[in-house]
Amino acid sequence: MATRLVQVNMKARDDSALGGFWAEVLGWGVSSEGPGVTNLEPEGFVYPDPTAVCLDLVVSPEPRTVKNRVHLDLATTSAAHRAELLARLNELGATPADVGQGDVPWTVLADPEGNEFCVLDPGPRYRDTGPIASVVVDCADPPVMARFWGEAMDWTLHEVTDQQAVLRSARNVGPYLRFVRTPDVKTGWNRVHLDVRPYPGDDPAAEAARLRALGATAVDLDRDVPWTVLADPEGNEFCLLAPG
Repeated sequence: MATRLVQVNMKARDDSALGGFWAEVLGWGVSSEGPGVTNLEPEGFVYPDPTAVCLDLVVSPEPRTVKNRVHLDLATTSAAHRAELLARLNELGATPADVGQGDVPWTVLADPEGNEFCVLDPGPRYRDTGPIASVVVDCADPPVMARFWGEAMDWTLHEVTDQQAVLRSARNVGPYLRFVRTPDVKTGWNRVHLDVRPYPGDDPAAEAARLRALGATAVDLDRDVPWTVLADPEGNEFCLLAPG
């Protein structure tokens, strides 16, 4: 049994408006599975497929109070494309963000609701990822996260150092998943989190038990939902969706 990363879930004050921003940025289509939910995926995409990690915007009344522990890195294919993307982001309402990054070779911005993301310089690693180069998770111990997520999913572990752990889909397509060491301490619920899905025919209860045996813990939502909410060894919530 194994899971794979299928989408990033982002809470929003206005899921439709924020979804519209990200759809323009990524060049993706927009749909909705119900009130208060906006779903984004590439045009013509057949879900799920590792060539893309989709984006779900879910309405939430809770205010954003701290830096997100999960963010997106956007890929660029050339210096001209990077300049064009930065100009377009400015027009769409993105703003510069200071998260203490200092002098770095990427640009840190915030979307209209303040969610941080990065625009990377062009480079060979991200030439075939699609618009999302990587999904980045802040953590205290990348090797620990590499052990858990490397066994939780069938994604391939590409790099493990004291500073970061990098995974990519078993087919070596789509964005990377990066766990990056930061000094920040997790406080409260993550407004941006990962959603993983087992394969068709897998037993969801058995898969949840397997993840708990690897070091995940159960999260009680105090309400019934058709998925299982867990937390990884550093307390980052994630959702185990139904097999499919």
